[in-house]
Amino acid sequence: MTPLKIVILGGTGFVGRHLVARLAADGHAVTLLSRNLACHDNRMLSPGVVLREVDVYDPTVLRQAFTGADVVINLVGILNERGDNGRGFRRAHVELTKLVIAAMQLAGVRRLLQMSSLNAGRGQSHYLKSRGEAEAAVKASGLDFSIFEPSVIFGHGDGLFCRFAALLKLAPVMPLARATARFAPVYVNDVVEAFIRALHNRKTFGETYELYGPDVYTLADIVRMTAEARGLKRLVLPLPDPLGRLQAFVFDFVPGKPFSSDNFRSLLTDSVGGIDGLHRLGITPTRVSAKLPDILGHVDDRQTRYDRYRAKR
Repeated sequence: MTPLKIVILGGTGFVGRHLVARLAADGHAVTLLSRNLACHDNRMLSPGVVLREVDVYDPTVLRQAFTGADVVINLVGILNERGDNGRGFRRAHVELTKLVIAAMQLAGVRRLLQMSSLNAGRGQSHYLKSRGEAEAAVKASGLDFSIFEPSVIFGHGDGLFCRFAALLKLAPVMPLARATARFAPVYVNDVVEAFIRALHNRKTFGETYELYGPDVYTLADIVRMTAEARGLKRLVLPLPDPLGRLQAFVFDFVPGKPFSSDNFRSLLTDSVGGIDGLHRLGITPTRVSAKLPDILGHVDDRQTRYDRYRAKR
């Protein structure tokens, strides 16, 4: 494949770290845009990857950053915002996407790979509504776009199994809102492979790909699987929706927002797919059972390294 000049926004997040490593290994020239270099460890970047500190909300700076690029990849996404009015989601998902589109048009860059979410534009949450608005902007842009809509993503260092593993280590009982909410977890490397296969494939222009795994689990199933894989005996206590809403409201005021009212609203819509995007791209999905022991077997080691890194800063 011909090496490409690729500019990525949101490339230091969970999916971004995996995707950047793969793109660099494939010989592409990758530039990551970040608003704050102090938040990132350059030692963790793959060789040849350039990290630039820019204000991604500055149209002029964004256009300059895109000039000469072959592809722009927008991975920016947040799961929570300050308050609960949707403004934070709109800024991160909608306003930034529109700025990216305008900057690409001015810089003469045609190819956009856009990260979104399964159920974008559906349901009651600000998160899903803003994802849908961003998709609408991309589809109306006239660019050569491909949109990716993953279900919840799992892998080393994820915010799903690894997150619950940390919580279960501390709590003998897990009160769980929306315990019956359903997910079809997709492996992070399968998501990365979807982006890679779309890069040079003109057939993916103008297409939207739902990315989900072959197995459907409830949220309670996921927590119990995590506990079992870690050798922990834990009680999962499903909460009725009124109590679940109350739990979410209380967590709205907890630093870091481990759970929120908007998360609760998102859980009202099952994160399961309808048209298999992995199959459309010729990718065989990875089962959770094939990776979970390895993922959770490294949780403590990764947390220890992270704690040491933070202590040095």
